[in-house]
Amino acid sequence: MEYTFQFPKLCNIEPRSRRWLFLLGVVSVTYLSIQSLLIPYGIALRSLSPHSEVPAQVEGSVLPVHSSAKSMMVRNPLKVNSLDSIDVSMFGGDIRQGTEPKGNDVSKEIDLMLEEREIDNDFESDINRNVDDDFPSENVVVVNESLALVSIMNRENVTILHKADETRHGFHLKKIVLPNSEITRENASKENSTVTAKRSDGVETAFHSSPLILPAANLLENRSTSVGSTSLKSGVVASKNGSVVMTRPGKKKMRCELPPKSITSISEMNRILVRKRVSSLSPKPRWSSVRDQEILAAKSQIKHPPVAINDPELYAPLFRNVSMFKRSYELMERTLKIYIYKEGNKPIFHQPILKGLYASEGWFMKLMQGYKRFLVKDPSKAHLFYMPFSSRMLEYALYVRNSHNRTNLRQFLKEYSETIAAKYPYFNRTDGADHFLVACHDWAPYETRHHMERCIKALCNADPTSGFKIARDVSLPETYVRSERNPLVDLGGKPPSERKILAFYAGNMHGYLRPILLEYWKDKDPDMKIFGPMPPGVARKLNYIHHMQSSKYCICPKGYEVNSPRVVEAIFYECVPVIISDNFVPPFFEVLDWGAFSVILAEQDIPKLKELLVSIPEEKYLQLQLGVRKVQKHFLWHAKPLKYDLFHMTLHSIWYNRVFQLKLR
Repeated sequence: MEYTFQFPKLCNIEPRSRRWLFLLGVVSVTYLSIQSLLIPYGIALRSLSPHSEVPAQVEGSVLPVHSSAKSMMVRNPLKVNSLDSIDVSMFGGDIRQGTEPKGNDVSKEIDLMLEEREIDNDFESDINRNVDDDFPSENVVVVNESLALVSIMNRENVTILHKADETRHGFHLKKIVLPNSEITRENASKENSTVTAKRSDGVETAFHSSPLILPAANLLENRSTSVGSTSLKSGVVASKNGSVVMTRPGKKKMRCELPPKSITSISEMNRILVRKRVSSLSPKPRWSSVRDQEILAAKSQIKHPPVAINDPELYAPLFRNVSMFKRSYELMERTLKIYIYKEGNKPIFHQPILKGLYASEGWFMKLMQGYKRFLVKDPSKAHLFYMPFSSRMLEYALYVRNSHNRTNLRQFLKEYSETIAAKYPYFNRTDGADHFLVACHDWAPYETRHHMERCIKALCNADPTSGFKIARDVSLPETYVRSERNPLVDLGGKPPSERKILAFYAGNMHGYLRPILLEYWKDKDPDMKIFGPMPPGVARKLNYIHHMQSSKYCICPKGYEVNSPRVVEAIFYECVPVIISDNFVPPFFEVLDWGAFSVILAEQDIPKLKELLVSIPEEKYLQLQLGVRKVQKHFLWHAKPLKYDLFHMTLHSIWYNRVFQLKLR
């Protein structure tokens, strides 16, 4: 009854006050109704903040594109239709609107921004690897509360070039956004559940040596126990595949933040390589050509080469079969002809980036386009066809920051491949098996999936569980070039007798593995110089180089993906690389014997890292260090290509895999 008497009192208000209350109520209801429509996109109420992200709505789509209120990230109004097709004419037409600048001007602008963005990150080799810190590579998967990872990532890191104003370049890119339907928890679970390593059929390797793979630490008492059931240390558990992980319950994780569900060991990779050499699964050409006959003739000579063990230019222990390598290299120089497709416009096509983390694809593109020895203008005379796009510039030009959707990048390359297939007969003749691409971005395996599946892919992200095909694809060395004018600056290191540090690592905490490395070894042992990111500034540069040049072993753990630039950095500074990355196919795996100049450890061996390194006899270490110095020339870029250098090694592996892949009806 008390409430019954109070209600009339509330209504006993002056008419003027009632009008104000009514107006206030209408405004409040209207505002809340509008905000409720924005809640699904995660921006309700936040739009009131002056520094918040505001949505740039896509024309013809309900998908919002987030762009900063401070600096607009959407370079151009976005176009998308219901069929998810790309509304750009880039392959024969122009990707830009307005006046197109000269190629050199674009290159200078890009190089300038690269220099500005990287000047403070010279030795954080994996910094800016991905556009979004919360979207480093693959789709999101759900982690059980008993098995989650600690991801110590710098949320302030941003990608090279991403803040650049479009007007500085003089070109405007039509960006494409597709509905984010492909990246779902269900699709991610399905995709990840199908990723399994192929088992061996029992074929043994026939090579004279194998990589130095030290015994794995026995971390699990029972390999069949549930995930995370065996505690290794506070906050560290072992997964069912033996990997060590950091625990933090109740958070979604990316595929790259989790240990692999299956592991392909180096010995298993060797067996796959031998098996594929015997029985190639490459599709037979729809019709034969004179070029096929020339390749088959070369194949016969490569399989039966003259002995070349005492060649002064080649150090025999580095190779699986130095005689086969030398004969194949000679025939490549004598026979191989390549046609470069002219389709496609800058900056995605024909625009090499020569500095930074993705420099490998840029240096290859630059040298390939300028090396007339292998090039032909008539495609009918070509043995191989090069598709000269930059996976780094593809991401820069088309990826919508924070969209968590790369479907448009893959769709763009799909339309490119369809364009050249419609214009020329060569792609369809072999389903692309005599076409190749060179890409160093982590996303390249995804971007080239399906429509370029038969092509030879030279990839830095060489992971068999992510689509890398041993004996067809080429593991491309990831080189972090700091000086475009002098890529060989600071080359070399101290002799073995002056290397007083047992092991060294410094870098960002990308992925799940590096935090584990620091958990076990940071500030734990004076012989193990294991650090996180070094302090910024010039001193860091000198300190980093000094440590690499003064260490016996340089630790090369995986980051977000299996590859790391530290492998080549270690060789650059003549430090024996210790590769800790399950499922990583080492560069030029088809020809090099990595056991001659590196140590390969399983991820589960991290707790016993020092014990395993100390157990290597001094004589063996000296052999490994000699191997590093001998193999170094095969991992160097030169302004003008030199025999057996990194450009020629990459091209040779592409040629070599095509030779052994080809078969006729």
